[in-house]
Formats: sequence, structure tokens, C-alpha cells
Amino acid sequence: MKKSKKLLVDKIVKDIPFFACLSEEEIGDLKHILIEKYFPRNKIIFLEEDTQNYMYIILSGKVKVGYVGSEGKEHILAVHKAGDFFGEMALLDGKTSPATVTAMEDTDILIMSRRDFEEYLLKNSKVLRQIIAILCSRLRESWMMLKVLGLPRSEDRVRTVLRHLGLQYGIKDRRGVVLTIKLTHQDLADYSAVSRETVTRLLNRLIRDGEIEVLEDKNLLLKPGFL
Repeated sequence: MKKSKKLLVDKIVKDIPFFACLSEEEIGDLKHILIEKYFPRNKIIFLEEDTQNYMYIILSGKVKVGYVGSEGKEHILAVHKAGDFFGEMALLDGKTSPATVTAMEDTDILIMSRRDFEEYLLKNSKVLRQIIAILCSRLRESWMMLKVLGLPRSEDRVRTVLRHLGLQYGIKDRRGVVLTIKLTHQDLADYSAVSRETVTRLLNRLIRDGEIEVLEDKNLLLKPGFL
């Protein structure tokens, strides 16, 4: 592994909450069992039936967790970027998750098998406490999505999703909150359970009204008036 890639792996592994509580020696052992895998844009990382076998850590890139509804439309449940992880819940109970994970851009992922997860992590009480905290966070995110789907107005759905993304991936500065994750209008539509045309029309109006702004690097700025 190249030195730059090794340093990136070291940083991301240490930033994961239930890895951060491990000793340097334990983290060193852990890195030897993580398998790196590359997924090109739009490649399915796993289907529902595979979810109970592995935990995934995003080294670079971005993925979406979603499902296809009975009407044939995709619904995004969550978006994960570099440094995020997913799949830990299915490893705990051995059941599948009703979702498919797809690379939104070229993505490198570190994979841990269920056997290694049980051997290296579940026997550590400090790790278990961190996992409980993470599961609570996942539950709150699920509640947020239920809230979005229960809102009758399309505008309220999109606004709620943008605020949620601001909490998850936003950086506060004097201008407001800058979203560090880039999503297309279609991604936002799938996240908000509305049409792409509705998202485009609403974003254009929010820009005209000065509530949001598209920055030079294409990141979205949520201004104080919007928040």
C-alpha cells in the first residue's frame, strides 16, 4: 500500500468511534484484517441479501442507501461519504437490511467480515458502548426519514432533508452552513420522495429568495434565513 493511502487508512480507522477507543496495538491488528475494494460509479456494493455478512468503511467516494418502492421509484434512506461506515447493525443480529447500497461516485471501501467483527470488536466492552451510541444515532436518522415521508407538502420535505444534511455534513461559518456533500437534483428528489422537477423548481426559488446559494465549488450554502 502506498504511503499516502496508508496514512489515509490510518486516519479514517482512528476516526471511527468504536475503533478510536482501541489501543494502538489493537488498531494495528485490526488494519491487517480490513480488505480494500474499489467500486466504480453506479456499481451496486451490496444487495439486501448480502447485508448480514460484512461491515463497510468508506475510504474515498460516496454511496447511497436506498430501496425501490412498489411504484418502481427509488427512495434514498441515507447518503454516506468518506469516513462513514455502515452495515454494523446487520452484523449484530445476523438479519438482512431492506436496502441496497450503490456507489454514487468512484468509491474505495474497507470491508470487515462478520467473523472478524465478532472476534475483534464484540468482546470489547468499550467498543460495545460506542456501538450502542451509534445505533441510537441510526435510529434517530430513521425517525427523520419517517418525518420526511409524513410531510404532505413537497417543499417541506425538501427543506427538512436539506436541514438534515446540514446537521450531518454541514460546516458552520459566518455565512451559514456549507454542505460538504454534493448531491444532484435527482438525489435530493429520491431523498425527499418528490420529483426531480419539483426539487429543481424549489431550489431555483430558494436561490432567488436568497435562502440558499450555490458556491464556486458547487457546494450548497444554507443561509441563516433558511435555517
